[in-house]
Amino acid sequence: MNLSNIKIGTKLLGGFVLVLLFAAAQSLFSVFQVGAINAKSNEVTHNWLPSVRLTGELSTGASHLRTVQFQHVLTTNEEEKNALEKQMEQALAEIGKDQAAYLALSSDDERKMVQSFDTEWKKYLAQKTEVVSLSRQRRDEEAQDLLKGPALETFNASTALLKQMAEVSQAGAEKASKEAASLYATVIMGIFGALAVMVAFGLFVGWNLSRAIGRGVSHAAAVAGKVAQGDLSSEIAVNGSDEIAQLLTSLREMQTSLSLVVTTVRQGSEGVATASAEIAQGNHDLSARTESQASSLEETAASMEELSSTVKQNADNARQANQLALSASTTAVQGGEVVGQVVDTMKGINESSKKISDIISVIDGIAFQTNILALNAAVEAARAGEQGRGFAVVASEVRSLAGRSAEAAKEITTLINDSVQRVGQGSALVDKAGATMTEVVSSIRRVTDIMGEISAASNEQSQGVAQVDEAITQMDQTTQQNAALVEEMAAAASSLKTQAQELVSTVAVFKLSSQHGASDMLSAPAATAKPALSNSAAQPTAKARQATLAAPAKTAPKAALSKDGEEDWASF
Repeated sequence: MNLSNIKIGTKLLGGFVLVLLFAAAQSLFSVFQVGAINAKSNEVTHNWLPSVRLTGELSTGASHLRTVQFQHVLTTNEEEKNALEKQMEQALAEIGKDQAAYLALSSDDERKMVQSFDTEWKKYLAQKTEVVSLSRQRRDEEAQDLLKGPALETFNASTALLKQMAEVSQAGAEKASKEAASLYATVIMGIFGALAVMVAFGLFVGWNLSRAIGRGVSHAAAVAGKVAQGDLSSEIAVNGSDEIAQLLTSLREMQTSLSLVVTTVRQGSEGVATASAEIAQGNHDLSARTESQASSLEETAASMEELSSTVKQNADNARQANQLALSASTTAVQGGEVVGQVVDTMKGINESSKKISDIISVIDGIAFQTNILALNAAVEAARAGEQGRGFAVVASEVRSLAGRSAEAAKEITTLINDSVQRVGQGSALVDKAGATMTEVVSSIRRVTDIMGEISAASNEQSQGVAQVDEAITQMDQTTQQNAALVEEMAAAASSLKTQAQELVSTVAVFKLSSQHGASDMLSAPAATAKPALSNSAAQPTAKARQATLAAPAKTAPKAALSKDGEEDWASF
């Protein structure tokens, strides 16, 4: 019978029941044997010993009766005789009682002896009656002869039978005692033998149970120890259907489930490690590009600050030019009024008027060139950047023209002085001079309006450049914040990479059997997912390269504008 198919509780219960049944059988055997010993002891106590005692009492009673008979024969006192007769009656009553009690305890052989004793004792009692009668008749010698003669023989025969009865009882008691001792020895040997057999049987049952249970428990403990050490490759053999087999089955299922879990976790951790490494590399590249972009924005901000300073300087120059134009306009108006006042004196300056006309033409040309320079200055102001130096050239030209205008004004003053002397001669030309001055005033006003527009545009441009500078500053701050976030993301990705590597190292402790080939199937999707991640990580790099290649194209128009501007200035 295979014990592994029996439940542990049934095994233990069966073993204990067998041991208890064996102990109960041994106890029943002991009880029966002790009962036999008790029967022998009761036989000795209640049969043989009372028989020996009764035979002794019978012998003693018979001897006492014979003694009383001798006293009855020897005494002459009637009262003593009566008392002695009463004693004889009492002795006979005791003897009869003992004889009846002995008869109740006697066996068949003893009853035959009792019958023989009863026959002899009756003879003796008849002789006792005769002796008492002779003693009452004062025939003491005959009574003594009867006592010492036939009565003595009868008494001796009776006591001999009593002695035989006592010997039989003594022999029966000794025999029963020996049988009890032999039975006791047999019982002791049987008890010790049964105890030895019971101990051996108990050891056999215990050894089989402990072997059947301990072997399964040791196997389960060994399997659990291997699983605790991370070895999931051992084969778990299950034999039987008891609790140990159920435990081993559960351990096998647990090992299978744990193997699948470890396989899945190992593949996931490897995928996470690879992805985290790629993320860390991508974040590192992004951090480098962000830092480069931040540096570029800082340089752009510095350039915008310089441009803002240049634009502000241009605006200041435009305001100064506007003020000069206003002053020139005021002077021209005053000159017109003076011309109106000296209408009568201008007739003599006909020739001077011609020169004045030429000078006015020069002034007109200067105003025209000033207008062109103002337009070029507006273009330069719109371009900003390094073209600020062009505005400085315009300003120098404006100052040069202003000098020429001053020289022309001096010549005009000289001519006017000459014209004062020739006022009579230039009266015919006064009207023309007035008209010309009116046109000059109008032209100067137009120049003043244009310079005002230039000044307003310069102010607006300065404000726009300030806003652009502020926007670039905000972009710089945002880029720096993005750089800090990218660094944090890089640190988090590095931490994730480290943790993923630790997870891979931790899961690598487990040993899996070759039966778990599903891990290869599960690792295939992870392997195909990695290139996708690499492609997605490579896309920002490609975009960055495209942006890098496109950057010179975006700056090319600026360079072209700068070159065209320089050519315009050169042509001017």
